[in-house]
Amino acid sequence: MKKENFYPKWIETPPPSNSYRAIFKWGAPDKFKHPNKRLYALMKKTFNLTDEYFSKPLSTGFETFDVEVPVKLKKEQIDFFKNLVGNENVKLDTFTRTAVSYGKTMIDLFRLREKIIENIPDIVVYPRDEEDIVKIVQYCYQQKIPLYVYGGGSSVTRGTEAVKGGVTLDMRVHMNKVIRLNEINHTVTVQAGISGPQLEHALNNAPKLFNAKRAYTCGHFPQSFEYSVVGGWVVTRGAGQNSTYYGKIEDLVICQTYVTPKGIIKTPELPAMAVGPDIDQIMMGSEGTFGILTEVTLKIFHHQPENTKRFSYIFKSWEDAQNATREIMQGQFGFPSVFRLSDPEETEVAMKLYGIEGTIFEKLLSLKGFKRGQQCLLLGTCDGDKSFTSLVKRKIHSICKKYKAFYTTGFVTKAWEHGRFTDPYMREDLMDYGIVIDTLECGVNWETLPKVHSEVRKFAKSRPQTICMTHCSHFYPQGANLYFIFIGKMDMQEYIKYQKGILEAIFKSGASMSHHHGIGKMTAPWLQPSIGKENYEIFKVLKNHFDPENLLNPGGTMGFDGTIDKRSDI
Repeated sequence: MKKENFYPKWIETPPPSNSYRAIFKWGAPDKFKHPNKRLYALMKKTFNLTDEYFSKPLSTGFETFDVEVPVKLKKEQIDFFKNLVGNENVKLDTFTRTAVSYGKTMIDLFRLREKIIENIPDIVVYPRDEEDIVKIVQYCYQQKIPLYVYGGGSSVTRGTEAVKGGVTLDMRVHMNKVIRLNEINHTVTVQAGISGPQLEHALNNAPKLFNAKRAYTCGHFPQSFEYSVVGGWVVTRGAGQNSTYYGKIEDLVICQTYVTPKGIIKTPELPAMAVGPDIDQIMMGSEGTFGILTEVTLKIFHHQPENTKRFSYIFKSWEDAQNATREIMQGQFGFPSVFRLSDPEETEVAMKLYGIEGTIFEKLLSLKGFKRGQQCLLLGTCDGDKSFTSLVKRKIHSICKKYKAFYTTGFVTKAWEHGRFTDPYMREDLMDYGIVIDTLECGVNWETLPKVHSEVRKFAKSRPQTICMTHCSHFYPQGANLYFIFIGKMDMQEYIKYQKGILEAIFKSGASMSHHHGIGKMTAPWLQPSIGKENYEIFKVLKNHFDPENLLNPGGTMGFDGTIDKRSDI
């Protein structure tokens, strides 16, 4: 196909509600985001593909979902749930059961496209309140029924997969309310199933909804913000894109309530204590294996978008960029909010995505001796009080100029903001043509950052015709995260082998196995060797205390069920 300016006809038809694509599609059924022409050209060149290859999708997932998986629960068990919550809050159809078990892990998407349906619950229940959950946990323990929890479904670690069947509680339907807003304490208490947009809408409109004196924000904006829930953020120790200023979710939690087989665990609403190990920190990150989170109290902040200051810079080298960002984080003048540093390969792609390539910026960079393939993009924002944001931006500017960075204004950051929550929509476009885009991430300190970056990329680039972009998006005075995004043309078995290799490279380089995605069942085989046998024994003791029958999220989450010795099987 030799047509000039050819561009694929990406799918823009909402998937039929009873199709495989309706399950694996990201986000809203009628919303799409496609690779722009520059990214399309890069993929063609990298993967040695032609326009002809993109003339027709390899698969779409529009086929009708017609699988029937028998329910293994007894009739009297099903009747218990129906009598407790009502028929309308119990689902037995295979489509619904599959939808709450498959998350957004690439293995999930591959399996759905290949019509592999496995590891689903027997029944989906929509609990109406905490009392329902208490009775469900008690009954499941009496009947030895496995129990899973589903929130927004954005897990990328196989976190919601119902390996042992049983019951999945879908928290979104009813458990999605703001319980109270406390302006005196600057806190908000919410149910675990409330989504990011629901929470922010309530806080931003607090004067109208709660007769508050002013508007607020939680400051937690993960890329999955639109389709994830507070409970999922907490139990996986998630991070939002503004975490450098507001903190990760464990920095935002004040207190929580969990329903466990041992009873209700409720922590006090206090800003700090010295009464032994922190129960909040013990429960956060447990991913439904210790108990079911029902409500949580979070810190809130003044909502002042009018004070946001945006900036972006391009450095001549990765080393200069690291030194500058470290100096900024250790400067003790305050932290930026969004703070995102791209390595040279990601910067190349970012210049295509964010409108730098082909502009006056690119020409000026060339004239000043900046070289493609070496330069690094830093973008970000400052949030808070007006005088504070002005100070932080001024200090950042001073340090970046010290390292001879080129200021590209707030234009680039605005372009990034435009797609900050919508980039995942491109995954369906790429997978339609056999191209995978996925991520893995880890935590590092400043001293080990160069080594981890180098070693993981060495493996990632050992596969020919593979793009591997890397950025730091969560910063601390003591270090940062490294977030690897890889794009390649591969089938499911190639992907599994490649993903395992990247996880091994992260492990062997000494980084944490996750910075904010959690562990789930996918990364679990690396958990014990990563944190150490003695440390992992603490997790096992806690699991045995809260859930001695192993009925809460069984099947490998957090490395339980003996999966810790099976790093070759993911």
